[in-house]
Amino acid sequence: MNRKLRLLSLILVLILAFGMTSCAKEEPASTSMEVNKEVVEEPAEEPATEEPAAETEANVVEEKVMAYFANMPDHIYKIGQKDFLDMVKAGEDITILDIRSEKDYSESHVKGAFNLPWGTAISDNLSKIPNDKPVFVYCYTGQTAGQAVATLNVAGFNARSVNLGWNLGISTVEGYDEVAETTVNALSDDVTEINSDVQIALDDYYSGLNAVADTKYKNYKISEDGLKEMVDSEDDSIYVLSVRSEKDYLEGHIKGASNIPWGKGMEQQFSTLPMDKTIVVYCYTGQTAGQTVAGLRLLGYDAVSLNGGMGMEPNAPYGWSNKGFEVVK
Repeated sequence: MNRKLRLLSLILVLILAFGMTSCAKEEPASTSMEVNKEVVEEPAEEPATEEPAAETEANVVEEKVMAYFANMPDHIYKIGQKDFLDMVKAGEDITILDIRSEKDYSESHVKGAFNLPWGTAISDNLSKIPNDKPVFVYCYTGQTAGQAVATLNVAGFNARSVNLGWNLGISTVEGYDEVAETTVNALSDDVTEINSDVQIALDDYYSGLNAVADTKYKNYKISEDGLKEMVDSEDDSIYVLSVRSEKDYLEGHIKGASNIPWGKGMEQQFSTLPMDKTIVVYCYTGQTAGQTVAGLRLLGYDAVSLNGGMGMEPNAPYGWSNKGFEVVK
């Protein structure tokens, strides 16, 4: 009996050993869930979104130029010579800029005026002009003051030009000598922060005067005789633009001229102007044309103004019609 039990135990041990060996050789069975399991890829990282680039110089300046015309006040950035002198006599808190030559300034100027001769003296000293009070600018006849006023407003100042300047405006007002002086007044240290892009644009604007100093377009202007010669010869390098009212344009204008009437909203038509020609702008006496020229040049156009504009009695003998040149309807 014992012998049979030992034999049975041995058989059981062998069976168990064989079973363990077989299990060791088999690969573990995969469950249905594991077989059907999809490989899920990690989502690809999206490229980092770049921060919007800072506004370029051109964009900043363009925005300010367009706003200059779009937000034009009723006084159109000018003041009558008598009203200006009344303000000076009343001692109002204003800043006065005389942009005539240093020599002419030293001989006589409006009391309290600072001298920034037309050119880079203006752009070099922008930060020294206080912007917490109105700024009034005068030149000789008002035309370059018109340009200066546009650039000053673009720089953030509340600036206006004095009608017809010193020669044809201020010095013709009775009693003007009561507020004239020869004392040299100096601007203080930096008092105003100027946008860096605007500063660069105005540096280029005023330094650019040197490039045209010995040409027919000196001071970003052209003489009446110079324009007549180009009109008569049908010179295709220019585009003549009248900024007088539509009514006055229809009554008589320079041959070949187009018309964008001066006023709020005129900037909406600037895109119709050619970029490949010199745009000759004229108004009545030159001041609003000067403002237009400054704006157009800052927008990238090659623009100049006609000396004396179409011409009126107060600015004779300057101006196209005051010279007796032909106008057409």
